[in-house]
Amino acid sequence: MVKMEIDLQDPEFRKLLEELVSQAVARFVAENELRAREISLVERLIRVEEELKALREIMYEYMKLTDKRFEAMEQANQQRFEAIEKRLSFLQWFMGFGFTFIASLIGITTYLLAH
Repeated sequence: MVKMEIDLQDPEFRKLLEELVSQAVARFVAENELRAREISLVERLIRVEEELKALREIMYEYMKLTDKRFEAMEQANQQRFEAIEKRLSFLQWFMGFGFTFIASLIGITTYLLAH
């Protein structure tokens, strides 16, 4: 076997070693930068999904509150319409009795004046 001795002080060896190390470091940095970007994207996606979930929950609560509000408004309107219906019913009967009473008075007065 041939044994080669490497002179660590040799400028060509140092230049070759620097090039190899710089290429290896550049490759390592490029690979890790790509991994860091992928991890960053995954983290962003997770945050976006969490935000969407939170927004869905907020929208669901808002919808429930809106439904309660409409139910309360519907109940209040129902009470108002029932009160108006009672008043109109009373007025209808009152007017009916009033017209009957006036027609009766006119009839009685006409009968008495004719005799």
